[in-house]
Amino acid sequence: MKTLNSGVCLILVGLLTITAVAVAESNYGEALDKTFMFLEAQRSGKLPSDRRVKWRGDSGLKDGSLQNVDLVGGYYDAGDHVKFGLPMAFSVTMLAWGTIEYRKEITNLNQMGHALWAIRWGTDYFLKAHTQPNVLWGQVGDGNSDHYCWERAEDMTTPRSTFKLDQDHPGSDLAGETAAALAASSMAFKPYNSSYSDLLLVHAKQLFSFADRFRGLYDDSIPNAKQFYKSSGYSDELLWAAAWLFRATGEEQYLKYVVDNGAYMGGTGLAVKEFSWDNKYAGVQILLSKVLMEKKGGAYTSTLKQYQAKADYFACACLQKNDGYNVQLTPGGLMYVHEWNNMQYASAASFLLAVYSDSLSAANSKLTCPDGQVQPHEILDFVKSQADYILGKNPKSMSYMVGYGPKYPTHVHHRGASIASISFLPSPVSCVQGFDAWYCRREADPNVIQGALVGGPDRNDNFNDERSNYEQTEPTISASAPLVGLFSKLESLYGNTGPNHKGSATTNDQPPQSYHRLQTPIPEYSGEPIKFVHSITSKWNVGKTTYYRHKVTMKNTSQKQITDIKLMVQELTGPIWGLSPAANKNTYELPQWLGVLKPGSECSFVYVQEGPQAKVSLLSYRYH
Repeated sequence: MKTLNSGVCLILVGLLTITAVAVAESNYGEALDKTFMFLEAQRSGKLPSDRRVKWRGDSGLKDGSLQNVDLVGGYYDAGDHVKFGLPMAFSVTMLAWGTIEYRKEITNLNQMGHALWAIRWGTDYFLKAHTQPNVLWGQVGDGNSDHYCWERAEDMTTPRSTFKLDQDHPGSDLAGETAAALAASSMAFKPYNSSYSDLLLVHAKQLFSFADRFRGLYDDSIPNAKQFYKSSGYSDELLWAAAWLFRATGEEQYLKYVVDNGAYMGGTGLAVKEFSWDNKYAGVQILLSKVLMEKKGGAYTSTLKQYQAKADYFACACLQKNDGYNVQLTPGGLMYVHEWNNMQYASAASFLLAVYSDSLSAANSKLTCPDGQVQPHEILDFVKSQADYILGKNPKSMSYMVGYGPKYPTHVHHRGASIASISFLPSPVSCVQGFDAWYCRREADPNVIQGALVGGPDRNDNFNDERSNYEQTEPTISASAPLVGLFSKLESLYGNTGPNHKGSATTNDQPPQSYHRLQTPIPEYSGEPIKFVHSITSKWNVGKTTYYRHKVTMKNTSQKQITDIKLMVQELTGPIWGLSPAANKNTYELPQWLGVLKPGSECSFVYVQEGPQAKVSLLSYRYH
C-alpha cells in the first residue's frame, strides 16, 4: 500500500551500532516455502482448517453481499485489508508463470501443491468477480477508510465497498491483467485439472475481448484506487494479455494482435528499465522473445525481433551493460527503481532475467549489449546476487524476508502481524485502539509473518526497521509472487550449498489436504482410495448466461472393495444426476443399485451449472 497517515505516533529512533555477522549460503528451498506461507497469511475469506498460518482467521465473509455478488476470497495486497484488483491479478500471473516455467523444479521440491493452491486462491476469486462477459468487480474495500484504521482482518469495521468495471466504466488495464492471469493459470493447471484449465481460458478470452473493445483506465472508473495503485496506461496490459492467450491457446489471432499493435501500443518501440504491477512492457518483450527463439513466430518473425531488441535493452540495463542507460544499483549491489517498496521491482526483474537466461540458453544464444556480450550463465550469476541480497548478503547482513535467517525485520508494517492473534486476544481490537495499543508499540511483532518480503533498503542500503516506515517495512504480494519461480530455479542450481536444502521442515512430500478440497486432482497427493477426475463435456448459452455440463468420474484406486460412500458436494447451483441425496445438507450417496465400487472400477455423475465447478470431496467410506 502506498500511503498512510504517518502522524499517528512519534517514534524516536536511536543510532545503533551493528556488528556484521557472517552470512551462510542462501537456502532457496526454505525461502520458497516461506514465500508460500506469506501468501497464505494474505488470504481473505474462509480459511482451511489445516492452514499453516495459525494466527490468521476467517475474514471478509460478506464481501460483495450488499451488491448481491459473492466476492469472498482473494488476497489482501499488502499490510492492509483492501482487495485491489490490479496488483492481485499481476501477482497471480507471476505465480502462474513461475509454475509453468519451473514446473519440474517446483515438483522436485515437493511444492507443486502449494503453488497451485496459491494460484487458485486468486483465480477462484477472479471467476466470482467476472459475473458477466463485460463486467468485472475490480476492488473490495475503501482504501481511504481502511488506512485510517489499524485492526486485524478478522475485526474489520471499515466499509467493504465494492467497485466494478463494465461497458460504461471500462478498465482495459485491470481487465487485461486479469485475462493474462487466467490465461497463464490455465496453463499451470492444464496437467492437473483440464476442466478447470478450460474454464479459466473461457473467462480469459471474454475478459480480453472486454478490455480491448471498451478501452479506458481502470482508475478512472474506480477513482478510489488512484491514490494507491494509479495506472500509467493500458496498452501494455492489452499486449500482455494477448501474448499470454497466444501462449495458452496457440491461436494465431492473438499473435497477430501483438504484431499488428506492437508499434501503436509501444511494445516494439518502448525501451524500459522496470517491470511491475503497473508496467508490463518488459514482460511482454521477454515472453514474445521466447516465442521467437522457439521458432514459433512464422510470418511474424521480423516484428518479434523488434520485441526482442527491447527485451535485450531491459536485460542489458539490469546487468549494467547498456552504455550508461542502466538500472541504478545501490552500493551493495541491489537494483533500485523506486523509494516505495523497491524490493518488488528487484524481485520481478530478477525473475524475468532468470526466464530470459533460460530462453537464451535453450536457443544456444547469448545476450548482446552495447558494453559487450553476456552468456546466459552470467545473467543467472547476477540474478543470484539479487536473491542473495534479499536473503542477507548485503551491507546490513539482514534478510529482508521475515522469518528467514538470524536477522530480519521485526516491526513490519502489517496490521495482522503487529496485533496479537484472535486466538490469544479474542476480544475485538477497534480502529483507534489498534493505533494506540499496537501500531505505536516499540516491541517486536507478536506474529512473525513468515516469508514476507518487505520494501527493503533505500538507495544507499540504509534500512530502518520501524512499523511507521511503510516505504521500507511493508510487504506486498506483488513483491513475493515472482520469488516462487526465482527461488525454484536457484534451488535447482545451487540447492546443495545450503543447510536443509530440500526445503524447510514445513514442506510436506504431498500437497496439503485442504488443497485437495479445492478439487484439483493430482494423483500423487490423494491419500484416499477414491480419485476424482472432473471434465466439462459440453456448454451452451441461454441469453447471456453460459451453462456447463460437468462430469465427475470416481475411480477406486485401492486394492479393496469400497461401500457406503458419502460425498460432500458444495457450491452446486444446478441439477445433479447419478447420486442420491443423503439426510444432511450437501451430502450425497451412490445409488442403491451401485452398492459396491470394486478395485479399479469407475462410476460417474454429472451436474449442470454456470460458473466454476462444484467442490466435491469424500466424506466417508467403508472397505467391504
